[in-house]
Amino acid sequence: MTSGQLGVGRPVDGTAREARITPAAWVYIGLVVTAAAVLVFLTPIHEPAKVDHPWLDLVVLQVLYLVCESARAPLTARQTMWSPSSAATLAAAVLLGPAPAAFVGAVSLLSLRPQPLLGERLFNGAMHALSGLAAGSAYLAINGTVGYPESSAAGSADNSPFVRILLAFAVAAVVHVAANHGMIWLINRLNRGNRPQRSEAGEASLTLLLASDLGYASLGLVIASLWGKLDWFSAVIVLVPLFVAGWAMAQFTEEQRAYAATMNALCQAVETKDYYTRGHGDRVSRGSVMIARQIGMNSARTEAIRFAGMLHDVGKLGVPTQVLQKTGPLTEDEFAAIQLHPMRGLEIVREIGFLFEALNGIMHHHERIDGQGYPMGLAGHEIPEFARVIAVADAFDSMTTTRSYREAQSIDQAVAELRSGAGSQFDPVMVEAFIGALGRFGWELPRPAGAPADLATVTVQDHDDPTAPLEVVVP
Repeated sequence: MTSGQLGVGRPVDGTAREARITPAAWVYIGLVVTAAAVLVFLTPIHEPAKVDHPWLDLVVLQVLYLVCESARAPLTARQTMWSPSSAATLAAAVLLGPAPAAFVGAVSLLSLRPQPLLGERLFNGAMHALSGLAAGSAYLAINGTVGYPESSAAGSADNSPFVRILLAFAVAAVVHVAANHGMIWLINRLNRGNRPQRSEAGEASLTLLLASDLGYASLGLVIASLWGKLDWFSAVIVLVPLFVAGWAMAQFTEEQRAYAATMNALCQAVETKDYYTRGHGDRVSRGSVMIARQIGMNSARTEAIRFAGMLHDVGKLGVPTQVLQKTGPLTEDEFAAIQLHPMRGLEIVREIGFLFEALNGIMHHHERIDGQGYPMGLAGHEIPEFARVIAVADAFDSMTTTRSYREAQSIDQAVAELRSGAGSQFDPVMVEAFIGALGRFGWELPRPAGAPADLATVTVQDHDDPTAPLEVVVP
């Protein structure tokens, strides 16, 4: 189960990590800790049915929780951690009741993860205690009792008791997931200014994350059902495969990080050749994702277009540096070399298997709706959707970035240029989607890029900018 946690991270300036938590977040942490302490204290301990050693079982479940919590696997997409520890909390809710479930969740305070923060420990312990308490209360309210789950009395064909247990557990699981994610969402909102920004695609995967949480929650009922026959060994039977799954997730996460490092290295290589594009790939990537979300692309395609926007100009690595940095008009051959950069980009990244549909965006992002673009002169809906998205984000960022021949245009001016080119250069649907996304997400204008000290010439010809003074000298 993916378990929400507060993790403020280490600041790059070496200051105390506690300072990364905002005052508003500290107030919220205090409220959560106080609420957990008061509510757990006021919650009565219920006598579990047919449980011989409830306090021993509680200690075993706490140890199980602590082991799971201290061996979490990272998840790249949402900057969170994967852990089966909540299964122990939900098992305690079924076997022992609300207050013991809270005691199990509170063990998060003792997590053995390296370099934990005081604020992080306090919040996570209180949050998991409240989540366990809420789940246990929901289960008890519907089922009416806690203890070993049983389908029916011996010899009876009536399965209604077990149906009631299933319903009670399902509600408890939903309550636990909602409480956990709700408290994490609020602490992140309050601490937003001091936390890394999550990717847009990662946010789009929230539904999938919640669904997986609910699916793994069923393991808590499995543990509780086996507990009466196998005691604590039931947890081992259920959780060992989960630890294997956690290891596999960790390997996948490392692959994802390697992919991201590869993408960043390629982008930095492009920016080294054409310093005016510094940060351009990241901004086009963000703009492309904004459009993708506005037109309702699913999370998988949104993630693919994020990579496509990031790498759309990677083909510049195949264009001579003196052409990219030329101050005067281009010769016909030099202009042809620039026009070939989408095809060169495809050649560079085509063997990177996970890009898939992103390759079409890289190849065709300079096609025009009227068929006057390059490299293949496609028109209208012959142009792949990814390419039509990237073309709008690419042009907008170029127009709002300072060039040697002009200052950066304002957002309103760039929007007017996009609308002017809609139907000829750009897909009108994508233009309107981007303008709508600007209203929802905003746009941070880049700072002017200064020329390197050792660079004597700068380019004045920008193939991305619809307003650029492109000139070609025909021999």
